[in-house]
Amino acid sequence: MYFPSTNPLSIVHEDQGVWAPVDHQRVIAKLLMGLGVLFHREKTIHLEPLPETMLDEGKASLVPDLLLRDNETAQTPIIIEVCHTNGLQGDLHKVFQLIDQGFYGICEGFIYDYRTGQWFRYRKGDGGLTENSSFSEILQLDLNSFL
Repeated sequence: MYFPSTNPLSIVHEDQGVWAPVDHQRVIAKLLMGLGVLFHREKTIHLEPLPETMLDEGKASLVPDLLLRDNETAQTPIIIEVCHTNGLQGDLHKVFQLIDQGFYGICEGFIYDYRTGQWFRYRKGDGGLTENSSFSEILQLDLNSFL
Protein backbone atom coordinates (compact mmCIF):
# COMPACT_ATOMS: atom_id res chain seq x y z
CA MET A 1 0.00 0.00 0.00
CA TYR A 2 1.27 3.49 -0.86
CA PHE A 3 1.25 6.14 1.83
CA PRO A 4 2.12 9.66 0.65
CA SER A 5 4.86 11.43 2.51
CA THR A 6 3.80 13.78 5.27
CA ASN A 7 6.85 15.93 4.57
CA PRO A 8 6.23 18.83 2.20
CA LEU A 9 8.29 18.90 -0.96
CA SER A 10 11.66 20.56 -0.47
CA ILE A 11 11.03 22.94 -3.35
CA VAL A 12 8.18 24.51 -1.37
CA HIS A 13 10.58 25.22 1.48
CA GLU A 14 12.80 27.11 -0.97
CA ASP A 15 9.99 29.52 -1.93
CA GLN A 16 9.93 28.14 -5.44
CA GLY A 17 6.60 26.34 -5.24
CA VAL A 18 3.78 27.15 -7.64
CA TRP A 19 1.48 30.00 -6.67
CA ALA A 20 -1.21 30.25 -9.30
CA PRO A 21 -4.49 31.88 -8.24
CA VAL A 22 -6.86 32.86 -11.04
CA ASP A 23 -6.03 36.59 -10.94
CA HIS A 24 -2.32 35.80 -11.12
CA GLN A 25 -2.77 33.49 -14.12
CA ARG A 26 -5.11 35.96 -15.84
CA VAL A 27 -2.42 38.66 -15.81
CA ILE A 28 0.16 36.23 -17.20
CA ALA A 29 -2.29 35.14 -19.93
CA LYS A 30 -3.00 38.75 -20.99
CA LEU A 31 0.70 39.62 -21.13
CA LEU A 32 1.49 36.42 -23.01
CA MET A 33 -1.32 36.97 -25.50
CA GLY A 34 -0.44 40.62 -26.19
CA LEU A 35 3.29 40.02 -26.48
CA GLY A 36 2.72 36.78 -28.38
CA VAL A 37 0.75 38.56 -31.10
CA LEU A 38 3.58 41.09 -31.50
CA PHE A 39 6.18 38.30 -31.76
CA HIS A 40 4.39 35.56 -33.70
CA ARG A 41 1.92 37.37 -35.93
CA GLU A 42 3.02 40.98 -36.33
CA LYS A 43 6.75 40.27 -35.91
CA THR A 44 7.27 43.71 -34.35
CA ILE A 45 9.30 42.45 -31.37
CA HIS A 46 12.29 40.11 -31.54
CA LEU A 47 11.84 38.49 -28.12
CA GLU A 48 9.63 35.43 -27.69
CA PRO A 49 7.32 35.53 -24.64
CA LEU A 50 7.26 32.25 -22.71
CA PRO A 51 5.37 31.50 -19.47
CA GLU A 52 6.89 29.66 -16.50
CA THR A 53 9.99 28.64 -18.47
CA MET A 54 13.34 27.50 -17.10
CA LEU A 55 16.12 30.03 -17.54
CA ASP A 56 18.72 27.27 -17.86
CA GLU A 57 17.80 23.95 -19.43
CA GLY A 58 21.00 22.40 -18.08
CA LYS A 59 20.18 22.76 -14.39
CA ALA A 60 17.45 23.76 -11.99
CA SER A 61 16.96 27.51 -11.83
CA LEU A 62 14.48 30.06 -10.62
CA VAL A 63 11.53 30.28 -13.01
CA PRO A 64 10.00 33.69 -13.76
CA ASP A 65 6.27 33.97 -14.42
CA LEU A 66 7.01 35.25 -17.92
CA LEU A 67 10.26 35.67 -19.78
CA LEU A 68 11.12 37.21 -23.11
CA ARG A 69 13.80 35.19 -24.86
CA ASP A 70 16.12 36.12 -27.69
CA ASN A 71 16.25 32.86 -29.62
CA GLU A 72 19.28 33.96 -31.66
CA THR A 73 21.50 34.54 -28.62
CA ALA A 74 19.74 32.09 -26.25
CA GLN A 75 19.56 34.93 -23.69
CA THR A 76 16.62 36.27 -21.69
CA PRO A 77 16.77 40.08 -21.66
CA ILE A 78 13.42 40.59 -19.86
CA ILE A 79 11.59 38.80 -17.06
CA ILE A 80 8.21 39.56 -15.52
CA GLU A 81 6.91 38.49 -12.12
CA VAL A 82 3.24 38.78 -11.20
CA CYS A 83 2.33 38.97 -7.53
CA HIS A 84 -0.11 40.26 -4.96
CA THR A 85 0.90 42.69 -2.26
CA ASN A 86 1.93 40.01 0.26
CA GLY A 87 4.39 38.46 -2.20
CA LEU A 88 5.91 41.69 -3.48
CA GLN A 89 9.09 41.67 -1.38
CA GLY A 90 9.88 38.07 -2.32
CA ASP A 91 9.41 38.76 -6.02
CA LEU A 92 11.51 41.93 -5.83
CA HIS A 93 14.28 39.89 -4.24
CA LYS A 94 13.95 37.19 -6.93
CA VAL A 95 14.22 39.76 -9.74
CA PHE A 96 17.20 41.52 -8.10
CA GLN A 97 18.94 38.17 -7.64
CA LEU A 98 18.40 37.00 -11.21
CA ILE A 99 19.53 40.28 -12.76
CA ASP A 100 22.45 41.01 -10.45
CA GLN A 101 23.90 37.49 -10.78
CA GLY A 102 24.22 38.10 -14.51
CA PHE A 103 23.92 34.43 -15.50
CA TYR A 104 21.10 34.69 -18.03
CA GLY A 105 21.58 38.01 -19.79
CA ILE A 106 18.61 39.61 -18.02
CA CYS A 107 18.68 43.39 -18.38
CA GLU A 108 15.16 44.37 -17.30
CA GLY A 109 12.92 42.84 -14.67
CA PHE A 110 9.32 43.79 -13.98
CA ILE A 111 7.07 43.02 -11.04
CA TYR A 112 3.34 43.63 -11.29
CA ASP A 113 1.19 43.70 -8.14
CA TYR A 114 -2.28 42.82 -9.43
CA ARG A 115 -4.00 43.90 -6.22
CA THR A 116 -2.72 47.48 -6.36
CA GLY A 117 -2.16 47.72 -10.11
CA GLN A 118 1.42 48.89 -9.48
CA TRP A 119 4.37 48.06 -11.72
CA PHE A 120 8.00 48.05 -10.61
CA ARG A 121 10.96 47.96 -12.98
CA TYR A 122 14.51 47.00 -12.11
CA ARG A 123 17.32 47.23 -14.63
CA LYS A 124 20.82 45.82 -14.62
CA GLY A 125 23.07 48.29 -12.87
CA ASP A 126 20.30 49.99 -10.86
CA GLY A 127 21.84 48.81 -7.58
CA GLY A 128 18.62 47.66 -5.91
CA LEU A 129 16.60 50.74 -6.83
CA THR A 130 13.30 50.14 -8.59
CA GLU A 131 11.19 52.53 -10.60
CA ASN A 132 7.40 52.61 -10.68
CA SER A 133 7.24 51.92 -14.38
CA SER A 134 5.80 49.38 -16.81
CA PHE A 135 7.71 50.79 -19.79
CA SER A 136 10.30 48.46 -21.30
CA GLU A 137 13.30 50.29 -22.70
CA ILE A 138 14.30 47.14 -24.57
CA LEU A 139 10.93 46.62 -26.28
CA GLN A 140 10.06 50.32 -26.39
CA LEU A 141 6.52 49.62 -25.21
CA ASP A 142 4.36 49.86 -22.13
CA LEU A 143 3.59 46.41 -20.72
CA ASN A 144 0.57 47.78 -18.87
CA SER A 145 -1.15 48.34 -22.23
CA PHE A 146 -1.80 44.56 -22.40
CA LEU A 147 -3.77 44.57 -19.15
